[in-house]
Amino acid sequence: MLTNNLGYPRIGSKRELKKASEQYWSGKSTYKNLVQVGKNIRKENWLLQKNSGIDLIPSNDFSFYDQVLDMSLMLGAIPKRYKELAEELKNPLDLYFAMARGYQRNGYDVTAMEMTKWFDTNYHYIVPEFYENQDFKLFSTKVIDEFYEAKQLGIITKPVLIGPVSYLLLGKEREKGFEKIQLINKILPVYLEIIEKLNDLGVEWIQFEEPFLALDLSKEEKEAFKEVYLKLKSSFPKIKIMVTTYFEAVVNNISLISNDLLVDALHIDLVRCPEQLEEVLEKVSSRIHLSLGVIDGRNIWKNEYQKSLNYITKAVEYRTKDTIMIAPSCSLLHSPCDLDLESSNTNISSEIKGWMSFAKQKLSEVVTLKQLFLCKEGDPILVALEENIKIHIEKKQSKQIHNPEVKERIHAINENNTVRKNSFTFRKKEQSKELKLPLFPTTTIGSFPQTKEVRGWRYQFKKGDISAEYYNELISEEIKKTIRWQEEVGLDVLVHGEFERNDMVEYFGEQLDGFAFTKFGWVQSYGSRCVKPPVIYGSVSRPNKMTIDWTTYAQSLTTKLVKGMLTGPVTILQWSFVRNDQPRSITCKEIALAIRDEVKDLEENGIKIIQIDEPALREGLPLQQKDWAGYLAWAIEAFRISSSVVSNSTQIHTHMCYSEFNDILDHIALMDADVITIECSRSQMELLDAFADFEYPNDIGPGVYDIHAPRIPNADEIIELINKAQQYVPEEQLWINPDCGLKTRGWQETKKALEAMVSAALQLRESVLETTE
Repeated sequence: MLTNNLGYPRIGSKRELKKASEQYWSGKSTYKNLVQVGKNIRKENWLLQKNSGIDLIPSNDFSFYDQVLDMSLMLGAIPKRYKELAEELKNPLDLYFAMARGYQRNGYDVTAMEMTKWFDTNYHYIVPEFYENQDFKLFSTKVIDEFYEAKQLGIITKPVLIGPVSYLLLGKEREKGFEKIQLINKILPVYLEIIEKLNDLGVEWIQFEEPFLALDLSKEEKEAFKEVYLKLKSSFPKIKIMVTTYFEAVVNNISLISNDLLVDALHIDLVRCPEQLEEVLEKVSSRIHLSLGVIDGRNIWKNEYQKSLNYITKAVEYRTKDTIMIAPSCSLLHSPCDLDLESSNTNISSEIKGWMSFAKQKLSEVVTLKQLFLCKEGDPILVALEENIKIHIEKKQSKQIHNPEVKERIHAINENNTVRKNSFTFRKKEQSKELKLPLFPTTTIGSFPQTKEVRGWRYQFKKGDISAEYYNELISEEIKKTIRWQEEVGLDVLVHGEFERNDMVEYFGEQLDGFAFTKFGWVQSYGSRCVKPPVIYGSVSRPNKMTIDWTTYAQSLTTKLVKGMLTGPVTILQWSFVRNDQPRSITCKEIALAIRDEVKDLEENGIKIIQIDEPALREGLPLQQKDWAGYLAWAIEAFRISSSVVSNSTQIHTHMCYSEFNDILDHIALMDADVITIECSRSQMELLDAFADFEYPNDIGPGVYDIHAPRIPNADEIIELINKAQQYVPEEQLWINPDCGLKTRGWQETKKALEAMVSAALQLRESVLETTE
């Protein structure tokens, strides 16, 4: 019986990689320093896993930005627009960052590659771009270099590669007339070349990430799987091939896996889909080793050993224990690094902390489960099982978890709580009279740059180094400057800038009951962007108003409209570590009621436009289409609970970004937000293609520039994007806005970009006037 780990966090326990990357990008540090930081993190991770007792330790799970982008560079899948730039840049890492972030200097102006969500997580990956006659070649030897690097430390690792089929399915065709899966025979030789080099270095196991094996597959895709793994195994019969799946059950493709997939091991996610175990055991050939994903790789709760041991016992009934591996459900990329760092955190009670487990602790859980399964009566390790059982009993009985008043409110929800008073058509007339907005109204998504100074004030305030009065004075002045600048540039609907907010979810969680907060519970969202998800451990409620003071203060500074800015219930749920002792739908409704109370208070305090962001709505969609209806029903209901309390003349906005929305547009329409803003710039308005078939009933703001890259658009570029949007959406329904909040950008680039955006809107209005005269 082996212990197996699929991947480990690469940001460093104190976000060392984030800091080193941003220093390098800003020119404040060297390439040599950045490379050394990466090397230090890899070494620390490998030695930690070895010392913890993990048998199969991954390599190439480290990344300077994104593992899918790593694979694109490895395969030479570099978009055509980077060809000239690739010859100019000093090293492949600079090209790599340019592909992720765009490049706009030294006479070059190259857009970044598209970014979207990694399945139903809050991690974002860089989308590969494919062309019909595309050639692939070995461009980067990263996976080979890192295997050798670990070998020098005395560790024979298990290299991790995104499998050939899943890699293609993660990408997009940039030309019409071909299917990306047709490229399988072009990329396979590069994979074979990589494996040949690994074989020469003495590799034993290779892990191929094939999460699409848990999704619905076409006939062509199934054939590609068969062809790929036949070729890999026949070419390298001595190398052990492991295929990993996660986030869903593999039962839809179980015949393919058992009969046609020449692999040595299969990993399945028993946290997300425990019901698949029996069918896998019955139908998957016993020649295939099974890696049982029994430790939750996406949440922070301690494993329930007895439940996991039951799964392991069940598996051993069907096959010998030497064909069973014990593992986390997925890569620990989605977990914080180390609970030990929270020892001084007084914001979490010792009781709640005792229920938790981060990546480092999950390694120990994997090893302990192996020891418990193999131990004999009287073995000292059995104490660990007794303690674990006791912890879970105490958790279920804890008074911190359940609030009877919240449960009563949930039971009292009815249809009247989930619908606006009138239809959008009626509401739009009322809002037009009340708000008096021009054609192509301009706004931003909410946040403005959080400078080093702003973050410093918040840090000093939390430490107690400055008083609440002085902190509030600083924030007030920053809001005032931001309002004045927005007035000067000519934006139509203003925001207060969110300078008092650390994170769009954490800020609200800190003010809601049922939430706890870590100090070092960081996980990677994309690139150097890390988030520290709140921990929802109990019933959620709003004890006090959360945003009223700063929003009404901002509105008092201007005669223009200021949006109230809230995070929606589904996003708060998705971007938190959620309690696992009740359905997620119930927790989501609890959050929705808390947001509803805030919406009502904002309206009563004179705020006429309220934005309830739901960027995670699509992210939460189950991976198999048969499960969509159930999720969408409660997710849409939660949004409507939060938003339907207002009058007809109050305009409700929502925002969504970095997901594929085309397949659920009808459900997005059912949210009945007056205005939706969505990300469209990286895909060059590709998301709007769906509007050719679906007539979206309400107003929409397709994001006109990409805020996740430092590149600054010009007015002509924005006009071109809006003209594309007008092919699908009538001009009277269009808003003009960035595709996301501006928190991570600098003021200089933000001002230039928004000036270009407002200029574009003015030119568009003038062109309409000229046409009508």
